[in-house]
Parts: sequence; structure tokens; C-alpha cells
Amino acid sequence: MKPTPPNWPRISSAVFYVDPRKAIDWLCKAFGFTVRIVVDGPNGSVEHSELGYGEGVVMVSSSQKSARGDHRRSPSQIAGGNTQSIMVYVDDVEAHCAQARAHGAIIVSEPTTNDYGEEYWSDRTYETVDLEGHRWWFCERLRSPANTD
Repeated sequence: MKPTPPNWPRISSAVFYVDPRKAIDWLCKAFGFTVRIVVDGPNGSVEHSELGYGEGVVMVSSSQKSARGDHRRSPSQIAGGNTQSIMVYVDDVEAHCAQARAHGAIIVSEPTTNDYGEEYWSDRTYETVDLEGHRWWFCERLRSPANTD
């Protein structure tokens, strides 16, 4: 494989919001993302943004119709429908959950340990819904597989 562009992960995700500026601020406060870039669009919209978390990047932009079409939607615009859930590894899932809750995140499932056996892994995970209905999973790795060859 060719190398990725500098400071860019091999895979990233994009999420769309009715109010992307509010979402960017909230995602930084509630989930600990940092703003890498915000590209302004017409009429105060956000054409593109990049939020970082460790080496990961999530792009956030307006759900308004753009030059690329009319397919960008927030779950709040489609009766809560959701076509993806984003998973992020954090260092301390309990503290992360408390921070998200303090900023108004809806905690769908409290931190729970999922142990798939010695040949697999064990994670502690919680699921949350953000201010416009996107679903997020935050995980803390407790044990990696014994054999990682």
C-alpha cells in the first residue's frame, strides 16, 4: 500500500449535522476531540472540518445540500435513523463516559466488559448518542489476544 497523506489515517469517517458548528464544539467538550481544521461554506455552513482524537480523524460538515448532492443527513433529520456507529478507543472508559454524560450525551449502555476469551480480547465499552442522534461506541482495551501473530 502507498503511504497515506501526512497526519492522515488510512480510514476515517464523516458525520453530518444540521448545526455543525454547535456539534464541533460539543464533540470537543463531551468526547475530547480537537479541531484540526474548519472550512467555512456558504451562509455560515461548514463545508468540511477535521476533528482529531489520537491518530484518528472524524470529518464533520453540514447536512445541507451541497455541490456533491442531497444525501448528507443528520439522524435528527431522518427520524433517528442511523447508518453507522463510530468506535473510538480511549484510555479510561469510565472517565470518558462521565465526561460525555456531564455534557448531555445520552448514554445508551453503561460501561460493560465484553470478554471474548483468551484467544480474542476483552474490552470495556459504552454506547452513547450525541446531540443530533449519531451513535458512538467508546472502548478501553483490557486484554489483547495472547497470540497476536
